[in-house]
Formats: sequence, structure tokens, C-alpha cells
Amino acid sequence: MQHIHILMVDDHPIIIEGYQNTLMASKKENQILHIDTANDCDIANELLRRAAKEKPYDVCFFDVSLPGSSDGKLTSGEDLAKLTRNLMPNAKIVILTMFNESFRVHNIIKQIDPDGFLIKSDMTSSELAEAFQHILCSPPYYSSTVNNFLKKSVITDIYVDDINRKILHLLSQGVRTITLREHINLSMSAIEKRKKHLKVLFSVNDGRDETLIEKARKKGFL
Repeated sequence: MQHIHILMVDDHPIIIEGYQNTLMASKKENQILHIDTANDCDIANELLRRAAKEKPYDVCFFDVSLPGSSDGKLTSGEDLAKLTRNLMPNAKIVILTMFNESFRVHNIIKQIDPDGFLIKSDMTSSELAEAFQHILCSPPYYSSTVNNFLKKSVITDIYVDDINRKILHLLSQGVRTITLREHINLSMSAIEKRKKHLKVLFSVNDGRDETLIEKARKKGFL
């Protein structure tokens, strides 16, 4: 028998229940699924660290938009995916998201290189079942929207690294620029340069932080 250890992380319990039911109903006869679930970054972090010491996960499903960790270090499913890569390099990572903009998809692929990438609006239960088996045997599996984006050349390639994402997250939480240094190990001039670069990337013409946050949120970076 093939024992498969799975982690599913999504902030909507009903969605996780649907994923679980689909995988349990479509698993092969020789497969036994052990599924852990989490609804936020704190619980997922705890489960990942415990699994890394005991029995690493074979497959991890991460929604991108999640409640951040209480210490502010984990702000999304992307952060959890990177943590997983460090803790258990052999685990297969599947990203599930509502975001369906080309640059957002490319950004996730650049940072994480997931074994599976599914846009929720594309997904049916049969596709999830097919994707799961495909990822176990011969990853990667990308849904149709992701594949279409990859086929097309991206004119504007917005790439936001970890530090820039943290700056965006902190600003969105109401942290003022003058106190960003308390959270990020950079000089104030380096932080200001990064903010200026972000405003260029997101075409913020009025120079306001509020506009930057609004545009970053619309494009799925928050």
C-alpha cells in the first residue's frame, strides 16, 4: 500500500472539505491518504515543523491568500511554500489561488516553482483528482489558465522579492515608513529606494503609499 501524507491549507473550511472529499473519492485502491488541514499560517507552520521532524508531507496544498502568522513572518501561502521547500525539499507543492493575472502567476512560478498550480476558477473536482495523481507521478501539473499565461510572452514582468512583499504587507497593515526599520533589517535609505522602485513597478503616479497598496492589492500581491 502507498501511504500518502498530505497537508491542505485554505482559510475556508468548506473548500478544504471539498478537496478532501474529492481526493478520498478518487484515490487509487493501493493508496491510503493521511490528510492534515490548516486555516491560517500559524497552524500550518506548526504542522510543517512537526512533520519535518516526524514524517514529512508528500504533498502540500497552499492557498495563496491566508491570514498571516501572529509574528508577521509568514504572510501568505507563498511564504508557507518557501518554508516547506526548506524543511522538506522532497515534498510536492501545489498552489491554489483565485488570482488569475499573468504577472502574478509568473511571479509565483519564479519564486516557488510549484509542482502543481491550479486557478480555482478553472478547477473542477475531476481536474483536482487528475492533477493530484499527475503530481504524484510526473509533476508539474498546471491548469489551463496557467499554461496559457506561460505560452504568452509577458510584456510587463513585475517581480516582487521577499523584502518588497514584506514592505507591501507592513504598509498595508498601517505601519508607517519611518518605523519599517523595526521590522526590516535595512537602512532607511534602502527602504525608501525599494518603495520608490515598487511605485515605478506598479505605476503609482501620485506617489502615495495608499495608491501603491491599492494597486498591489488589485494585482494580487496582498
